[in-house]
Order: sequence, then C-alpha cells, then structure tokens
Amino acid sequence: MAMPIDLILVRHGESEGNYAYGLSYQGDHRYFQPGSEFLERHGSKWRLTNKGRHQARVAGDWLREHVGAEFDRYYVSEYLRAMETAAHLSLPGARWLCEFYLRERDWGLLDVMSIEQRKREFADHLRRRERDRFFWTPPGGESMADLCLRIEEILYTLERDAADQRVILVGHGEVMWAFRVRLERMSQELYHRLDQSRHPFDRIHNCQVLHYTRREPGTRSVAPRLGWMRSVCPWDPSLSPNEWVAIERPRYGNEDLLAVVEKTPRLLAGDAPESEKPEIQNPKSQTRNPKPE
Repeated sequence: MAMPIDLILVRHGESEGNYAYGLSYQGDHRYFQPGSEFLERHGSKWRLTNKGRHQARVAGDWLREHVGAEFDRYYVSEYLRAMETAAHLSLPGARWLCEFYLRERDWGLLDVMSIEQRKREFADHLRRRERDRFFWTPPGGESMADLCLRIEEILYTLERDAADQRVILVGHGEVMWAFRVRLERMSQELYHRLDQSRHPFDRIHNCQVLHYTRREPGTRSVAPRLGWMRSVCPWDPSLSPNEWVAIERPRYGNEDLLAVVEKTPRLLAGDAPESEKPEIQNPKSQTRNPKPE
C-alpha cells in the first residue's frame, strides 16, 4: 500500500476558544467567570470568530490557486470550528467525511479553564509538564504521545483507502503536530526544540496549511513516500517559511544513539556488574616469600 500523492493538512481558523484564551494569557479572564455562557460550552462546540472566517476564506483562495480546487478525499474533525473552516474553504464539489479521530487533543480537567485557574489549581501538573511536554498527560486527558497513536489510525486509513490520491484534512493545531511527528519521524529532541521556540516559522497558526507530497518539486517525479513538505500561512505569509523542504527521516548508528544519550548526564551509576568487578585475591592463598635462614 502507498500513501496519497498529496496530503494537505489545514488548521481551523481563529475560534471562540482561541480568542478567549488569548485574552486570558494577557490577564483578561472575562469569559471564564462563573455563569459565563462560554464556560458552560464544551470545547467541541466553539465556533469561528469573524477573523477565523476570514482566515478560512483566504486559505481556500490559496488552495485553489496553489494546490488545486478538487481532491479525491475530504476529511474533517467533528469539532464545529473545524467543520466551519472546511465549509468556508469553499472547495467546489467537496464531500466531507467527518472523522472523530481528527478531534483536538483532550486536555482533561484543564479544558475550558482560565490560565490563572490552571496555574492556581494544577501547579504541580504544570511543573511536571515542563520536564517533558511530549509524554506529559493532563489530568484526565491525552499526552502528545497518545495523540500520535490516534493519528496513526488515520495514516492506516489513508494507506488503505486513499493510496495515490489527493487528500485534504481539516483539523487542529496539535493534531497537525502529531502528523508531523509521525510523517517526518521527528525526534523527541527536535519536537521539544520546536515546541519551546517562539519563532513564528516554528508555530502552526490558525488556518496554517501543511502540504506533504510525493512529487519532487523540481522534476515532478513521484517518489514512493511523502518526501517533501511546505508550510504556508495564507492570510499572513510572513509567519511561515512558504518553501518546499525535503523530509529527512533520521536514522541512528550506535555512536549517534550514544551522542543523544550523553546529552543527559547520569545521576546514578549503580553497582558494577560482576564481570567488571576487580578480582579480590584470598590472602590465605597468596604465596609468601620464605623467611631468610
């Protein structure tokens, strides 16, 4: 089985949740006050803001001009902000398949909660997050590692049902990061570096487009695997690199593995194995020099 010829991933436009959390990061928690209608709504029901709708329309224009207007398969997350984005792309003749595997990462008890409340009530959990963001699990939620396993099911589906086709998926930011980890065999070291970066090129913005292809951008020859990717933010191209990049999936020799390992110092050496312990001679068995007569 083979992957699609072209695989297009689109993040949803700015949602009510993005807007409310953006204010919360700035210290304005108005939408997280008790009794707020926003606070009572599940995150899957968040709609797009006016800005989000505009972003989706611009992304649709970019897709029609630079990728094409028609695809063989159309997949979208069942969360309303993704469905609304997909509709506003205005792709002619689109017939979307709603796929719950494409839903956003589950943040468990930290979902629909102000930044201030998260820091106050879950300080210990957030400290553990800083140790390793990839394997950390929000209480009652999903780790990024869990999300990658969920996305693996989508990749199996694409191999089975969409080999050699053109496919578009509309989903969420962390879902797209999970696709990157699996499709590019991204190392944990690189994931953590990108996750902590504040450079706009290292982010996945609202309505960002990730275009994976098996067609070599220069010759247009078709490779057996998705070998190239470009990342574009259609509504503000200054936020994205906008160029094709060859995917280099890392392979490690023995010394390469040790080079990665040695970046983390050992804390405990433990006891030496029996085979490495120095031999202790029995004093009684040692040969003594005879006494002079």
